[in-house]
Amino acid sequence: MSSTFLFIIALAAIVISIALSQELIKPSKKQNGRKIVTLTAGGSLVTLVLTISLFQGILF
Repeated sequence: MSSTFLFIIALAAIVISIALSQELIKPSKKQNGRKIVTLTAGGSLVTLVLTISLFQGILF
């Protein structure tokens, strides 16, 4: 994958992490459980894509 694409994916991971932490800071009665699950799943997927692409770039 190109480095520009990986940079965009990394920025998406940072934005998702910030949004998730902002949601978790809220009091428990104001937290949106569906939003937390969606952000966690999206963050995990983006992290998986980054991890796979970085491991493919390593020459053993």
